[in-house]
Amino acid sequence: MYLMTPNIIKESSEGTTYCHILDELFNTRRSIEVVGEITRESVYSLILQLRYLYSADPGKEITMYINSPGGSVSDGLALYDVMAAVSCPIRTVCVGMAASMGALLFAAGDKRDMLPHAAVMIHDPLTMGIKGDALSVEEASRRLMRTREITASILAKHTGHTVEEVYEKTKTDSYFGAEEAVAWRLADRIIARI
Repeated sequence: MYLMTPNIIKESSEGTTYCHILDELFNTRRSIEVVGEITRESVYSLILQLRYLYSADPGKEITMYINSPGGSVSDGLALYDVMAAVSCPIRTVCVGMAASMGALLFAAGDKRDMLPHAAVMIHDPLTMGIKGDALSVEEASRRLMRTREITASILAKHTGHTVEEVYEKTKTDSYFGAEEAVAWRLADRIIARI
């Protein structure tokens, strides 16, 4: 997906230069954009960014702005593991919608902020149709249930709910506005300024 992002003009003693606004925010504000579908490619880029910021200053906060419909669970879990592995505190900010794997990543932040009109959606992991012989279907079903256990336990850990309470909430698509997300402990606070 192509995102239109502006360049900014910087003036120095060496003259005028143009730089990408995301590069400037990355370098000066330590912010990362998690926008769009969670894929192998997007997660690889996000992991590299986290690792770079961690190596530059292991104790300084990183902010992840999240507006994602979710996507690949295995790739999202790879990003989740790296978020947990770096010693930098990670602040997540929900702008727009953090859904599915995007919601799990948002909930995993050390500080979890939402803009007033942002929303979060959680649900059980989805499958796009299981095909094959009976043994293949049985094995795929086992893997899907294991993924459900993993994602529910992560949400339980970060919200303070029991796994059973998470299962109850995720058996259907559950949408939370900003106030509801704070009340259900998916988020810490609603902010008006970023």
